[in-house]
Amino acid sequence: MAEFTRGFGGRRRESDPRLPPGQYLTADFPVLSAGPTPRIPESEWSFSIRAESGQVTSWSWSEFLALPSEDVHTDIHCVTRWSKLDTTWRGVSVDTLFAGIDTAYEYAMAHSYGGYTTNVPMADLRGGKAWIAYAFDGKPLDPEHGGPARLLVPHLYFWKSAKWVRGLSMQKHDDPGFWEQNGYNLHGDPWTEERYW
Repeated sequence: MAEFTRGFGGRRRESDPRLPPGQYLTADFPVLSAGPTPRIPESEWSFSIRAESGQVTSWSWSEFLALPSEDVHTDIHCVTRWSKLDTTWRGVSVDTLFAGIDTAYEYAMAHSYGGYTTNVPMADLRGGKAWIAYAFDGKPLDPEHGGPARLLVPHLYFWKSAKWVRGLSMQKHDDPGFWEQNGYNLHGDPWTEERYW
């Protein structure tokens, strides 16, 4: 069952041209989840990338934090029609994580603690478009928002920014993840309203 924050207010798209079609502006940060919130101690957290060869590259929390980090200022858009503008994140670029990993596949599946999955084309993960974020608004990322770390793919609807992320596995085909198997669009571009199949 999804969990929601109560009573967040929104304004129609006409109030800001940065809002994609059908979206409402909110100052809140609504919490939506497909199940209970996992609580992963940093000492038990790890992130891995599995290439098509079967090779797995992984990082512990301390190894992950030792990688170069970036501040990301961006707008985010949820398929449930809320948008939050001018958000600030800190994280490690997916480009940094893929440095030295040999892959020719064009798709990846993001895997989360708790079992959630979402498929994302590599073209949407690389080239400065995606991060593994561990801080929001200058503070460690709260578990309700995906902490200790979540995938951040801000140019797609926010269900693609998998909370509690634990890894990426390469795929030959664009196989659907959790919400995609349940009727959500395989890609999720908010500007063309790729909400559902």
